[in-house]
Amino acid sequence: MSGDIGTNRPGRSLRVLHIEDSELDHELAMAHLRRGGAQIEAHRVDSESAFRSALTERWDIILSDFNVPGFSGLHALDILRDSGVQVPFILVSGEIGEDVAVSAMRNGASDYLLKNNLARLAPATEHAIDAYETLRARQAADRELAASRQRLSELAQHLQTSVEMERAAIAREIHDDVGGSLSALKFDLAWMARHASTPELKQRLDGAIETVTHALEASQRIMHNLRPAILEQGLVAALQWLANRFERRTGVVCTFRTSHDNPHLPPGVPLVAYRAAQEALTNVSKHAQATRVSIDLSLAQGVFSLEVSDNGRGLSDADLAKARSFGIRGLHERASTVGGWVDLSSSSAGTTLILSIPLQDDVFTGVDESHELESEHDPSAWGDL
Repeated sequence: MSGDIGTNRPGRSLRVLHIEDSELDHELAMAHLRRGGAQIEAHRVDSESAFRSALTERWDIILSDFNVPGFSGLHALDILRDSGVQVPFILVSGEIGEDVAVSAMRNGASDYLLKNNLARLAPATEHAIDAYETLRARQAADRELAASRQRLSELAQHLQTSVEMERAAIAREIHDDVGGSLSALKFDLAWMARHASTPELKQRLDGAIETVTHALEASQRIMHNLRPAILEQGLVAALQWLANRFERRTGVVCTFRTSHDNPHLPPGVPLVAYRAAQEALTNVSKHAQATRVSIDLSLAQGVFSLEVSDNGRGLSDADLAKARSFGIRGLHERASTVGGWVDLSSSSAGTTLILSIPLQDDVFTGVDESHELESEHDPSAWGDL
């Protein structure tokens, strides 16, 4: 309900709950409000039980004497706050100390007045109601903004999940159809090369075999980028392989350390961790100009942590604030799908990315057998042909 009252906005109705043991003081206060131009519908209470009962109704303003026999304005303010009802509250008393007035304002009172200065009652009431209307509007806007952010986050998480599912489907198609067909073609070409009748034909067939081999390698690389099959051997094995592959490809020393050997992790966590490490290493290779990278995986006090740090040039505030920094934003959304978060810090000494995911206690109870990988092993391969 609008709190529009006052001489410049006459005729507005106002429901007033008044805590007052004196009928005369009550009528005097209501007269001052009517003199301000409001149409008053008032209800006077003089006990705690009556006040609690009245709070079940809707009020535009609550006025309260400071001292009521067996009751007090400060106690009424506490009851109002605990009830969760949002109504402006003004203390009106014959005398009130400054300390008490300050305490009341800190506890949620909108204003306080002395009974010998009731000329201020109408404008103070108007101001209190307007302030509460503004507060309620801001709270409603905040709730809507929070709901909008939640919906946006849920959409981003859904898109991340959909992308991973689509990647997995495409990887299976490449493995089953493209990879299988290329492997069969390579076998046929190899058989034809062994039975070639002329050197020229064998040379052409050898060239064709080389082309198919390159196509197979490209298919394997694409399939692995879409869906890392190495994760089937455990997150530790996958991160070891990722670190070795990064070091071979870039020449940057990459060290992997872990406090646990392949613990049982909740569904989704290994892929989120792998993608976080993959994105961090991609950024290092593109921007960091680093000579050393370390990947640390740890489980402590119920929290899974993955830290990727480098000794590169670091990121500036402008880099972190780029409107199109979708890689880092994507990591935040990925982490949120499993209840985690990402912290990124950077300085001239390098950059550190930390993925943290709270885990249930039971994930520490079992440990898979460790799978050591040969440094040149590619888990995406179909095998030597």
